[in-house]
Amino acid sequence: MKRNLATGIASLTFVLGGCAGLSGSDGLDAVLSPGAQVELVQEGFQFTEGPLDAPDGGLFFTDLGKPSRIFRLDGSGKIAPYVDRTQRANGLAYMRNGAMMSVEAEGKRVIRIEKNTTMAEVTRGDGEKPLLAPNDLIADSKGGLYFTDPGPRPVVPGRKVYVYYLPPGASTAIAVDDTMVRPNGLTLTLDERTLIVADTVEHDLIAFDVQRDGRLTARRVWARLRGLKQGEDSGADGMAIDRTERVFVTTATGVQVFEKNGQYVGTIPVPRRPTNVAFAGPGKSILYITAREGLYRVRTLTRGPDRLGK
Repeated sequence: MKRNLATGIASLTFVLGGCAGLSGSDGLDAVLSPGAQVELVQEGFQFTEGPLDAPDGGLFFTDLGKPSRIFRLDGSGKIAPYVDRTQRANGLAYMRNGAMMSVEAEGKRVIRIEKNTTMAEVTRGDGEKPLLAPNDLIADSKGGLYFTDPGPRPVVPGRKVYVYYLPPGASTAIAVDDTMVRPNGLTLTLDERTLIVADTVEHDLIAFDVQRDGRLTARRVWARLRGLKQGEDSGADGMAIDRTERVFVTTATGVQVFEKNGQYVGTIPVPRRPTNVAFAGPGKSILYITAREGLYRVRTLTRGPDRLGK
C-alpha cells in the first residue's frame, strides 16, 4: 500500500494487544499506554532512519534511498522533505547549542545542517584513515560528539571498524574503540558517564566508561538481547533512552527495552524490521520508529530525556 508523501498520516495500525505475551515480559505495561498500538504514520519511503525530535513536537528522519533525503514531520502531521539531497545521511543528533548534526555513509563524513538547510563538513575522521560508512551519532554536553563507523556490508573479516569521538571544537576525531564487529546505534546515559553501543552482528549491548577527555574505558557487556537464534545477526541498530534511563534498541525481533541496570523489560513488535527510535511529540511521550519503507509510532507512559535531542 503506497502513500503519496504529501498525504500526511496513514491509518494502518498494528495492534499491540497481548504484546506482553509476545515479549515474554509484563514489564511493557509500565512502558506503553493502555491499549497502545504501533501505528503507521506514513509509508512509501525507501529506507527510513535517523529519527530526531523537532522543536515543534514533530520529527526529523532520514531516507537512505536515491535520492537520499532528510524529512520533517511537522506538528500538524504533514511530512515533507527538509533537505532534498544528501550523501546518504543516516543518524541525526543535536549538539547542545541546537546545531543539527548527521553522518553521511556515502559522503564518508560528519556534517552540520545549517538552519537554511545547507550542509557544512565537520570531520572526515582521524586524519589518517578515511571513514568507511559512518552510521549514527550522539552529542555530549561539553560539545563533543560520538559516532560509529561500521563500514559498508558485507562484514569483511579482519577489517577494523571504529567508534569515534570528536572533541569540542575539533575537526579531527579520535578512534576510541575498535573491538566491535559492527558498531551501530549508541546512546549516553543521562549523567554522561556511560556510553552504550549496539552491534548489528553480535547479541550484546556494550557499555564503556566515559573519561574526561571523551576516551572510553572498562568495556563490558551491558545487556544481552533476547529472542535471537544462535548464529543469527542481532540487527541491533538505533537506540533511544528515556527519563528513567530505560534503553530502547531496534533489533531483528522488534524494539527491545531494558531497565537502567540492563534488565530486560520486553519487546515491542513492529510490522517491518525497525532501524531506529526516538521520543518526540508532546512531552516527548511518543516513541517514533523508523522501519524500512515506513515511519511508525506508539504512545508511551514514559518520556524521552530532558535534554536536547536523544
